[in-house]
Amino acid sequence: TAAVIASYGAAVAHIRQPELGDVPVPPEHRKFQGYYKISRHYRWALGQVFRTFRYRAAIVVEDDLEVAPDFFEYFQAVLPLLEEDPSLWCASAWNDNGKEGLVDAGRGAELLYRTDFFPGLGWLLLAELWDELEPKWPPAFWDDWMRQPEQRRGRACVRPEVSRTMTFGRKGVSHGQFYDQYLKFIKLNDRFVPFTKMDLSYLKKERYEPAFLRQVYSAPEIRLDEL
Repeated sequence: TAAVIASYGAAVAHIRQPELGDVPVPPEHRKFQGYYKISRHYRWALGQVFRTFRYRAAIVVEDDLEVAPDFFEYFQAVLPLLEEDPSLWCASAWNDNGKEGLVDAGRGAELLYRTDFFPGLGWLLLAELWDELEPKWPPAFWDDWMRQPEQRRGRACVRPEVSRTMTFGRKGVSHGQFYDQYLKFIKLNDRFVPFTKMDLSYLKKERYEPAFLRQVYSAPEIRLDEL
């Protein structure tokens, strides 16, 4: 990864985490040392982005993610939504239920939704959110922590029907947990969607929730054995 970054020369700033040693952990958490290091790294990296470089927004990706052709187009389009709608706290490129055969095969590439679940795996946050999270950032398992009601506070994330990222990281801290059974089957979008030229105001809470409720309550009732 470092070699690829270096190949871009001065066009990309490459910063390095100065603390690489083990993190003091409770004895029963020694096997989770990797998760403590990840959380420490996220805190340091996001601190650099928002405190040192003073950026107003950041896209977080891991080095084992493949991105779709419209990855940046998508985030550029949803950034104004996060800035305007306080009921949104992030946007993610990932659909946890985005396996081939489960996503809309028709116009799925254009579909975006609000979700109460923090997806991660390529996500956008604003500096204001980091101001809120940094003082209480957890020592480990940061993504599970993000999904707790105390952090979410009733807010939603934007996510696509068809994922704009795909993980190829079988090896890692999680030791490939769920990769072969699930993660490798997530469909990656393969065509460019011009999101910045589309009206995405339907994702704002005041428009999204009434439309969502109408769709749910107008759906036909079926029995479990009919599925």
